[in-house]
Amino acid sequence: MNNNPLVSIVMPAYNSAHFISESIRSVQEQTFENWELLVIDDASQDGTIEIVKALLEKDERIRLHPLPTNQGAGFARNIGIKASEGNYICFLDADDLWKPEKLEVQLDFMNKNNVEVCYASYELINEEGKRLHKMIKALVDLPFKKLLKANYVGNLTGIYNAKKLGKIYCPLIRKRQDWGLWLLATKKAGNAKGISKPLAYYRMRKHSISGNKWEMLSYNYQVYRKVLGFSALKSGFRMLLFLWEQFFVKSRQKVSLK
Repeated sequence: MNNNPLVSIVMPAYNSAHFISESIRSVQEQTFENWELLVIDDASQDGTIEIVKALLEKDERIRLHPLPTNQGAGFARNIGIKASEGNYICFLDADDLWKPEKLEVQLDFMNKNNVEVCYASYELINEEGKRLHKMIKALVDLPFKKLLKANYVGNLTGIYNAKKLGKIYCPLIRKRQDWGLWLLATKKAGNAKGISKPLAYYRMRKHSISGNKWEMLSYNYQVYRKVLGFSALKSGFRMLLFLWEQFFVKSRQKVSLK
């Protein structure tokens, strides 16, 4: 593909030495090659920076932005978004992986269908990288009202057209900033479109807070209250709708690949 748009990939990293080489390699193996990878190191203490420095010496498309103190994934992503130069902006955490065709499939889909916000299905792997033969299936059509009920966008698959929408940043809350970002992007675009084909691998970490749904409830409330500016009453009502959607509707998106 000639005259391709530039894609900015934002990768926050914190003590990711065990996984980051593999994650970066999954970017380097993309069939779409006109990208820049912005690694935002969130004050790692385990050699993550040294690994990235060794890789960027061999690939000028990789850029490193070290932070002096730990600020959290949302803050780190915003540093990457601000420094990005691409027509499109997307995200990959330092322990997740992309399939080689990920960018090419999404950009082709967005171009052909005039889509400004896109995401896709993704497979689950365990901490050691073994496939769990399960997939989180993307909804083909995702209007803002549906995304308001629960987060249906796997952040590792999301991409938005920054040239048309402008740069959209993560809200500065400690968790669920990714949902907040996709809510803002989808509201601005009108809706998001999903690709049913799985294009990435999400690593299930043993001690990840995102795996504890009950512990995340306070952060979900902050999305309604602080990010969207809903009243306390409306935010509380939205939380009831969220619980129903999360546990009785969204759970159907996980399907077996066996």
